[in-house]
Amino acid sequence: MTALDLGKGYNPYEAMNDLQLQRCERSLAYFIRHAWHIVEPGTEYVDNWHIGLICAHLEAITDGKDEEDEPYNRLLINVPPGMMKSLLVSVFWPAWIWGPRNRPSTRFLCCSYSQALAIRDNVRMRRLVSSDWYRERWGDRVQLTGDQNSKLKFENSATGFREAVASGSITGSRGDIVIIDDPHSVESASSEQMRATTLEWFLEAVPTRLNHPRTSAIVVIMQRLHEEDVSGVILEHKGVGLGYDHIMLPMRFDERRKCTTRLGYEDPRDVEGELLFPERFPESVVDRDERQLGPFATAGQMQQSPVPRGGGLIKDDWWTLWQDAEYPPLDYVVAALDTAYGEKEDGDYCAMIVFGVFTVNNKAMLTGALTRDGTLQRIERNYVEGAPNIIMMHAWNERLTFPQLLDKVIASSRKWKIDRLLIENKTAGAPLAQELRRALSTEEFALQLVNPRGDKWNRLSSVQHVFSEGMVWCPDKGWAEMVIRQVGSFPRGKHDDLVDCVSYALRWLRDSGMLTRAKERLYEIEESMIYRGPAPQPLYPA
Repeated sequence: MTALDLGKGYNPYEAMNDLQLQRCERSLAYFIRHAWHIVEPGTEYVDNWHIGLICAHLEAITDGKDEEDEPYNRLLINVPPGMMKSLLVSVFWPAWIWGPRNRPSTRFLCCSYSQALAIRDNVRMRRLVSSDWYRERWGDRVQLTGDQNSKLKFENSATGFREAVASGSITGSRGDIVIIDDPHSVESASSEQMRATTLEWFLEAVPTRLNHPRTSAIVVIMQRLHEEDVSGVILEHKGVGLGYDHIMLPMRFDERRKCTTRLGYEDPRDVEGELLFPERFPESVVDRDERQLGPFATAGQMQQSPVPRGGGLIKDDWWTLWQDAEYPPLDYVVAALDTAYGEKEDGDYCAMIVFGVFTVNNKAMLTGALTRDGTLQRIERNYVEGAPNIIMMHAWNERLTFPQLLDKVIASSRKWKIDRLLIENKTAGAPLAQELRRALSTEEFALQLVNPRGDKWNRLSSVQHVFSEGMVWCPDKGWAEMVIRQVGSFPRGKHDDLVDCVSYALRWLRDSGMLTRAKERLYEIEESMIYRGPAPQPLYPA
């Protein structure tokens, strides 16, 4: 509780004077400070700037217009856990609209991935609006009725109600304001099928449940869990008419992603890494929580980015930048193909990557190598004569029909003069391989169906050291950036077709002995130099 706003010795149970009552009715943030003791009687209220920032946007949603008098009824809020997000949006804000703002007829639909969580906040708000403190001040405006007063739904005499529903089960209900608080759990966001079900519900069911399609509001508040979670879909469609304003506040300030909202508010921090709420989450607590969460959960839940900065399992700067216009002389060229042909616009992509194996035959090639961020490569780049490296020569991913895929693979194979084409041995791969063998019967390269071992995570993990030791090179091209982004965002990225190509191509090269690590090559050289005596003579002369 801050002395600035409430004053020392403040007693929340004392009667309000007229000025305080008027401030409660004008300011959601001021109302929260005064009403806190009803909802959280055993916890001291601790103020922070982010509360006022979020409240200002909720007030604009309540009014339905921004400062330019334009419609304002869509809001996405991404904040870390522990920032009072559920209390702010799902408990105090509806209670403020009913009583202090004198709009008791407002109807709220409040959704969460778990109905138990939605019910929890229903009970909290009901406790607040039925308290003596609230009724003494706004009881003439808000009177709960006995006809509909349950944990799932309660109603007031002005026909306003608050109903708690689980994400995916909104059909049959309508509201003036839909509050979506954590539409995904950590587990459901990791499941492609469960995530797709939630996205379909959000895009197709939620907009049809508004009482007034033009003016009714939708507010989403959550942490980031995947590139293709509800937030990701909102941000992807931001420029095509969904109309969401966006509040994004990471636990540690990230200057590259500084938040500025449509209302003109911005993250006031200006020091890289500055904490969001140090009074509640000091450095020692944040460090402890980050260690426990790990890099992916820290990125999503704390930093509001589903992918750790600089990449996840494969770091962005592990790719070594090839600066020359021409590729080096190649010892072997291998291509990896991921097949998913079809005509659906939302289907998976077909993908192909071409890699070339080349020999590092001079030390200058390594000492001059740059990482993608422009720094000299220092990751175990010891020169070993004859050590092989690999360079990504080309890549593409497109949604193609079977004939289109066949033609594109043939053209790519011929253009890059591949020695071996790897195709994953699955339902879509086998018939394509059969047709390619017929079409390319006169070509001088091998076509091989492969059966990658383990799941996608384990496959990419098995070649992680090839990247970390700086053996994988890439040109400064847009298509290369596409591959690097998808590999770096795995397993939280929207697509992983190029990831599959990378992992089983590099795994095949390792298993075939063509991609020897520098340490292994050094061992081979040392072994070849050991004198083992004269060759044994045959027992019987020829």
